[in-house]
Amino acid sequence: MDLISQEHKNKNLNTTLSTQPPPPPPSSPPSFSRYENQKRRDWNTFCQYLRNHRPPLSLPSCSGAHVLEFLRYLDQFGKTKVHHQNCTFFGLPNPPAPCPCPLRQAWGSLDALIGRLRAAYEENGGVPETSPFGSRSVRIFLREVREFQAKSRGVSYKKKRKMVNNMKQRTQSSSQPPLQTQTQQQQQGQSMMSNYHHGQLDDIAQLR
Repeated sequence: MDLISQEHKNKNLNTTLSTQPPPPPPSSPPSFSRYENQKRRDWNTFCQYLRNHRPPLSLPSCSGAHVLEFLRYLDQFGKTKVHHQNCTFFGLPNPPAPCPCPLRQAWGSLDALIGRLRAAYEENGGVPETSPFGSRSVRIFLREVREFQAKSRGVSYKKKRKMVNNMKQRTQSSSQPPLQTQTQQQQQGQSMMSNYHHGQLDDIAQLR
């Protein structure tokens, strides 16, 4: 009798275990966008730069001058040729030969980097009004880099924007039917009226 009751308990236990839902799979780590990944890498690089600074700097004591030091430090990893004013290729967009001018960070890369660091600073508890990445010295530096690189490389950022706007206008105008001039409209109206009058005269002649 004890053996029968024990077997019955084992059957009930197996039935209970088999009816239980399987454990949920382990949750995968959240996937970040390319922008978020790049922003996190840039922020870690800047924080590492502050730790390696002599003397080491804390984030609250960081100023716009330290941000400028960081940007100049990154120039050694740049890949954009920036010609000196005494270089024979100064102002040429496509130099015909190599020159000893240094490689620098492009203005567009620096501008995007500051934007990501500014967002990361605020996400980590920083106040936007006191952000060193939005300081006046950083804005002036970026403007000067843009203007000098535009002259050095023979590239005008304003002209590029105008070209894009002109292309948009041409695309819009090509997609619309051509407008008739006032003279053409008048000529078409006169021809229609003359045809109408001729038709009336023909009908009158037939009636007679």
